Amino acid sequence: MSRIALAVTVGLCCSPAAFAANTTGMIQVPVDPEKAPIAEGYRFKEAYKGDYKLADRADLRHSGVTVHDLTFPSPITTDIAENNTVHAEYFVPKGPGKFPAVVVLDIMQGNQLIARAEAMWLAQNGVASLVVLLPHYNQRRAPGSTVKLVSTDIVRTLEGVRQGVLDCRCAIAWLAGRPEVDADNLGMVGTSLGSFFTGITSANEPRIKNVCMILGGGGLVDAYYDHPKAKEVTKVLDAIGGKVIVKRLIAPVDPITYATQLKGKNLLLIAAKDDEVVPPKAATALWEVTGKQRIVWLDAGHITAGLYIMSILREIRGHFQAK
Repeated sequence: MSRIALAVTVGLCCSPAAFAANTTGMIQVPVDPEKAPIAEGYRFKEAYKGDYKLADRADLRHSGVTVHDLTFPSPITTDIAENNTVHAEYFVPKGPGKFPAVVVLDIMQGNQLIARAEAMWLAQNGVASLVVLLPHYNQRRAPGSTVKLVSTDIVRTLEGVRQGVLDCRCAIAWLAGRPEVDADNLGMVGTSLGSFFTGITSANEPRIKNVCMILGGGGLVDAYYDHPKAKEVTKVLDAIGGKVIVKRLIAPVDPITYATQLKGKNLLLIAAKDDEVVPPKAATALWEVTGKQRIVWLDAGHITAGLYIMSILREIRGHFQAK
């Protein structure tokens, strides 16, 4: 996957845009209705309004795709100024819409190479794709900062997840308002860490219909508790209540918590049989409670799943293309 992603990155850096006029506008998200199937922590309890800026970056003539940079204010204000602006890259097919559209999320490494490759492929196949940068990554990290989205600081991690989910909900609202986008055909795809955000966000955003989680899963406590590398941690947790306490703590950030909402989506899971990072039983657990929809098993581990790049890309193309 890295070679394809590198080619995309080089192309974006080297191909000038055919035009360079910035456009601006406003993203609006209304207050969520009380009866909407949205978890308390991921609700918009107040209406959101944020001014966005869309800047033209590249006109990839031979690929049939244009790329734009999007920025807008996060609905969550943190103590890190840089983190309060959401950055995204918008890959748009050329030609007349309306296109299906997806939000694309990257792996934990966060250099966006995999997400860009997926977005580029989808745009070349008629699906507008918005790569959203999660909190505390790249432009959203202050110079010299050591703050990370996922860390042993549980409180900050939970706050970061909440911010990332609400950021993505704003991104979906932006896509829904685009003239070239089919607002009735919105989706989301994420890989590894991005897959967990995809599961949580999709479950808590009614406008999302099509969902793809790559190298993810649910039931995280059960999946990881007996992992050999977790022994030292579980010894401490067992002394203070064990699985029950931990499940309560991380329930808001475990996709399996939202199985009912995900069951109502068009869900595709892509998992690795020998995944050494996300235990395969996590994917199986989520698949079972979300209606046993389509699941694709790769004969690979978490890292070597990259050898199946073309198979993965073909799967997501078929999942998100206009039906």
